[in-house]
Amino acid sequence: MNFIYIMDLVGVMVFAFSGTLLAHSKKMDGVGVTVLASVTAIGGGTIRDLLLDAPIFWLRHPEYIYSILIACSVAIIWLNRSKKIPDKSLELADAIGLALFVVMGTQKAFSYQVSDITAIIMGTMTGCFGGMLRDVLANEVPMIFKREMYATCCIAGGAAYAILLKFDLTNSIAPFIAFAIVLSLRLAGIKWQWTIPVFKYEQK
Repeated sequence: MNFIYIMDLVGVMVFAFSGTLLAHSKKMDGVGVTVLASVTAIGGGTIRDLLLDAPIFWLRHPEYIYSILIACSVAIIWLNRSKKIPDKSLELADAIGLALFVVMGTQKAFSYQVSDITAIIMGTMTGCFGGMLRDVLANEVPMIFKREMYATCCIAGGAAYAILLKFDLTNSIAPFIAFAIVLSLRLAGIKWQWTIPVFKYEQK
């Protein structure tokens, strides 16, 4: 089985898991859990495929839906037994899913012979849009709009992937390097609250 395909399924499961965690914190029912997990897991990839005029991945491969249901079931069992969500667990799951999806999205965009900047944008959308839809549906401020670096991490990872392509590292270490860059920057942003300030705000 293709390694990239496996990693794509893992990314779907991780994002579905993070959607289930947020649904639990919002005290949603089974329908709410399934919808939030699904939107988180496949929302960004769906928008990417529509823009690339590509077949929508989960319509042709129902195993993505099965992966979402498995992730939901595991999360539900775990939460019913533990009765609480460990600190930062949602942000950690989101960071891992973000890194995986940026790599998968950028790689898929390149397979359609798009420009470097378009591939980077597609990778960023794949990583960010599912989580953004999740947060909007849950009446939360999307993580992409919060102060800690989020979209910037995706852009950095996608750009690194594009640069590494020039060195013919596509099938070797390029995906791992891009993944590590996105994940490291996102976790560092969470831990040390790294930001990219634009405006000067008055301190109250």
